[in-house]
Amino acid sequence: MSAYSSVAELLALSDRLDLPLWKTVQTVDCAGQSMTAEESFAAMQNLLSVMRSTDKNYDPSQRSVSGLSGGDGGKMDAYIASGRSISGPLVGRMIAAALRMGECNACMKRIVAAPTAGACGVLPAVLIPCGEALCLPEEKLVEALYVAAGIGEVIAQRASISGAESGCQAEIGSASAMAAAAVVHLRGGTKEQMANAAALALKSLLGLVCDPVGGLVEVPCIKRNVIGAVNALTAAEMSLAGIESRIPPDEVIDAMREVGDMMPAALRETAQGGLAATPTAQNR
Repeated sequence: MSAYSSVAELLALSDRLDLPLWKTVQTVDCAGQSMTAEESFAAMQNLLSVMRSTDKNYDPSQRSVSGLSGGDGGKMDAYIASGRSISGPLVGRMIAAALRMGECNACMKRIVAAPTAGACGVLPAVLIPCGEALCLPEEKLVEALYVAAGIGEVIAQRASISGAESGCQAEIGSASAMAAAAVVHLRGGTKEQMANAAALALKSLLGLVCDPVGGLVEVPCIKRNVIGAVNALTAAEMSLAGIESRIPPDEVIDAMREVGDMMPAALRETAQGGLAATPTAQNR
């Protein structure tokens, strides 16, 4: 059982311990796993290393066994390199990174489930490009992963991170909330701003259904990683600007759980509804 089961409790614990949010999450993790701070940091650093290597070793010529995915990350890279992008280099890099990660997952390459395999592209697509754009040291990105982990832990406890249980809002939505809080940390925001960013990101994706074509985590899942990443950035920007979520983070999480409970089974990873039930999907 975690030392916190709500964002409010996590922030209060941070105050009580007089530690930054990331260090609070690490401290709780170390106590729960009986490891030193150095061991914990090394383990988290390894996860970041896997994210980096997966991004770097992406092969645009590779296709998934189903043939549904592969190559789009390369197309996006080429488009950004052409200088024709409307969104600019940072957002373009994020879009490409999310596509690459999702395609690597579909092609059975090594990824980090953050918090799930289907949402593996969101967090690295935000952290890695932002880290490069801001010229941040490795340690800062590892700290941001702890912040993301703390938010993910609360969502997993209070609601769900499973598409089969609560729809894609529980996977892409959770990942986006985690990434939004992480970005605020990268920019030196307060723990309250991190919590607000998570709330803003998650509530923007409430009700997102899980409707994988053919039951595979490829269509529309990979492109939703892109939406989750960009959504995280906009949520972080709003929070850093001083904009607050009118609904507290824990209430947003609870609402997500309730929406998931009300969601028909056909829209929860059964491949029986939504895009999975369209004529094109059925004819594959």
